[in-house]
Amino acid sequence: MELIIQLKRAWAVAKKDIRIYYFKGPVLIFGLLFPLFLFLAFYIGRDLSADFLIPGLIGMALFFTATSVGPVIFPWETRMRTLERLVSAPIGLGAILLGDVLASLIFGILISLVPLLIGFPLGVEVRHPATFAGSLILAALCFSSFGVLLSAPPTDVPANVMMLSSLVKFPLIFISGIFVPLERLPAWGRALAFVSPLTYFTDLMKYSLGNTRYLPVALDLIAMGAFTVFFLGAAIGLHGRSLPRRF
Repeated sequence: MELIIQLKRAWAVAKKDIRIYYFKGPVLIFGLLFPLFLFLAFYIGRDLSADFLIPGLIGMALFFTATSVGPVIFPWETRMRTLERLVSAPIGLGAILLGDVLASLIFGILISLVPLLIGFPLGVEVRHPATFAGSLILAALCFSSFGVLLSAPPTDVPANVMMLSSLVKFPLIFISGIFVPLERLPAWGRALAFVSPLTYFTDLMKYSLGNTRYLPVALDLIAMGAFTVFFLGAAIGLHGRSLPRRF
């Protein structure tokens, strides 16, 4: 019964985040404009097929959008003094973070479907819909948890967290096989790629849309599940330590 109550409160937090933070400047800039311009810089002047472009664009859209909401929430609420009221309510820290994750997850999934809709007129098909849906939800949960983890430093300046977020996210984008397929990377490049959760999601998107995958589907899913558990656990632990320093 207590678990159900906490889940309801987490959903209330998620609805509050959706209403307040989806249209904040940092979310729009880092969640929408950055991946768009990055993709255009990669695409313009190159003769690339839609089968190669769309999986990478979906991965990039989901990664950037799902990690753009979470880092903003805690610094913003620390500055506005609304965090004190939230933590004084009968809701656990885990439920608060889960609400932030759910808000990021929904935002990420909605935006990541846009590249897929663009791909349909270009001949892109979802060949494995179950894998596509399952991996999209799991990846959104994984990346959202990662975004909440990035907001753990006890600052009330959202720009500081977004700067840290960018320093971490951009290297992960470039080593994840979006711009250069994994099979074309040298051995050291592939070793670095396996550190990025985006690598496994991009591989799953290629398979879901009928392209050649590099890793077994089961391994991709297990790796993303492991990243999700790690990010969530680390986020709860680090936020638990930094929360008293926010007041």
